Parts: sequence; structure tokens; C-alpha cells
Amino acid sequence: MKTGYKFGAAICGLMALGTVAASAQELPGTMVWTSYDVGSAGYAEASAIADAFGKQFGTRVRIQPSGSGIGRLQPLLQGRADYAFLATEAFFVSEGAFDFATRDWGPRDLRAVAGRPAGITLIAAGDAGIDTVADARGKRIAFVAGNPSVNVKCEAILAFGGLTLDDVEVVTFPTYAAAMSSMTRNESDATCTTPTTSQLYELAESPRGIHYAPLEADNAAGWEGLLKVLPIMGPSDEDVAAGLPEGEIAKMAAYRYPVITTTSEKSADDVYAFIKALDESYDLYKDGTATMQRWTLEMSGKPAMDVPFHEGAVRYLKEKGIWTDEDDAWNTKRIERLDAMLAAWDEFKAQNEALSDAEFADAWMARRAEIVAQLN
Repeated sequence: MKTGYKFGAAICGLMALGTVAASAQELPGTMVWTSYDVGSAGYAEASAIADAFGKQFGTRVRIQPSGSGIGRLQPLLQGRADYAFLATEAFFVSEGAFDFATRDWGPRDLRAVAGRPAGITLIAAGDAGIDTVADARGKRIAFVAGNPSVNVKCEAILAFGGLTLDDVEVVTFPTYAAAMSSMTRNESDATCTTPTTSQLYELAESPRGIHYAPLEADNAAGWEGLLKVLPIMGPSDEDVAAGLPEGEIAKMAAYRYPVITTTSEKSADDVYAFIKALDESYDLYKDGTATMQRWTLEMSGKPAMDVPFHEGAVRYLKEKGIWTDEDDAWNTKRIERLDAMLAAWDEFKAQNEALSDAEFADAWMARRAEIVAQLN
């Protein structure tokens, strides 16, 4: 089964404007969302949810796809989009890390509405000779230009096998879709992504075939190496993946993708109405792709998440009996970390204007590491 929803236009959710459910009349008549580019799991899921919002509430959603994290974030931060279906760039931009360690970016105050658990591992062409992560030494690994969400997770997964970027041949592609399809074209040997991206089904059906390098939960040394690079993942058993025989399990890492994200300034009532609609229209979109049943709020409305939950989302999750005291404690701690980054950034930027761009980024990443060490 392919994840991709096929829509003839960029406008999604322009469905029959029938009877609007009274319980969700707070939703605006139109919304703009950003997502990964067409063909990605994130775009397919955003499209399915937009379709459901259109059918049940008469809300018209326009989805702006982008192959880069910056392209998905800018419309949200500039007020041109209401929500963004993000990957780990939500975490990175909240810390001003990697591609966001620049004068023009730095930490940004974002909030999560919900986020589906997703699996990831090193996904290789079946004929590439990559049985384990360690076997990727010397192989061509597809990265995406301007996309730390994919690239840093791949760096972390390579660390699971004791490898660094110096041990592999990094091949950078201009878009996410180009990178994901590069194995089928024999332009790379492996990449790191969610196992239901549409291009992987094409790979599985191609002469090259597909293989999932396992991230075994009991490999303590492997997980220690992975978490040193990116401390937001944990072991996961995945039974839905392109080319995976029914009944088999692939050992992967779990993170949240996509994460429905908005700004901290977004009205609590607006976010409450959004997550309520997400919950009430679940039956309309839950079968839209192979993994969309994970959008149930019992799974998608729980920490850990890349950024703190929005107060409007927390209000609804509490009403549903999903949000716990432990969740509240996690959210408070995550807000404290984000607030510390924002305060440190203002001071750091004022004191380091004379540095070159490269020096500025290196110095901020070092300052960020100091802040994390003080908090933990």
C-alpha cells in the first residue's frame, strides 16, 4: 500500500461544504498548512487530515509543500501559515541548532499540537550489501540539502554502527523526494527516513529491492552512540514498512513525524478547536495511509515531543483524560529549556556580532551545549 494521497491540485480539503458539526464550529473557514513535499508520508497525512476537515467541518485547507525545513518553517513564523507538519526541524529550530545556528534564525518559540510516533532506520537498497548499520562503511548515503531533520538523524543512526560521516560517502540531493528516490535510480545505496515514504515502495518493487538495517533495543553501545548525537529517539518495533512481509518486525528508532506545530502566540482557543477537530474527524482519515491509525490522541497527544505542547492542546487533552501529571511535568521542563535557549540567544547575539558566520555558528552551538549541560 502506498502512503501517497493523489490530489490534482495544491488545494486539499475542498470537499463538500455540508453540515458543519456544531462541536467544531470554532474552526476557521480556511487554513494554510505547510508539509514535506509531495510524495512524502508527511504530505500524504496532512492531505488526508485536510480532506477530513473539509468533509466534516467545511474547512478549506491549502497545503504548501516544501522539501526543506526552512521552507516549511518560514510561512509559519511569518504568519502566512497556521500550522506546519514538521519533522525534527521543530526540535532544531527551538534550540537554534545546526542549520538554524545563524544570525537570522536562532531559537524560536514553537509549540506542538500533536505528533504521530514514527519509525526510522538506515534503509538500504537490497543489493547494496548493507545488512547492518556498520556495513554502510564506504557506501553512498543520501542526504537532503538544507534538511537537518533527515541528515542529523542519519548521522545518529550511523553512530549506532560506530560510523561517522567520514566513514561514508555523503551524496546530497536538492530535495527530500530526490533523495528518497535516489536508491531506485542507483544514485545512492542507503538513506534514513520513515519506512512508509512512497518512494520506498518503488524501491521495494524495483530490481534493487529494499533492506532495513536493524537497530536492536538490546544493543547498549549502539544506542549510547546514537543518543549522543540526537537525544530524542528510542527503540521501536515497526510492522508497517515498504516491502516488509506481513507478520515481520523491523527494529528501528522512534521519533515524532509529522509533528503538527504552531507558534506560542497562536490563540489557545484556536489550537483547542484544531485538536478537537483532529480527534472528532479521526474516523474519516484513520485509514488514509498505512500508519495513520497512530494519530489517535492516546498516541499522538503524549510526550516526549520535539517542542512543548501548546496550552490549547493541553486543555483538550486534559478534558479527554489523556494528559497526566507526568505529562504536565515533562511540558514544564521542556518550556524551561526552551525559555533558557531564548534568553541565552538574545544575550549571545548581542555579544558576538563581530564574529564571522562560521565562527558565530560554532560559538552558539558551544553555548547551547553549555545550557543543556546546566539544565540536565
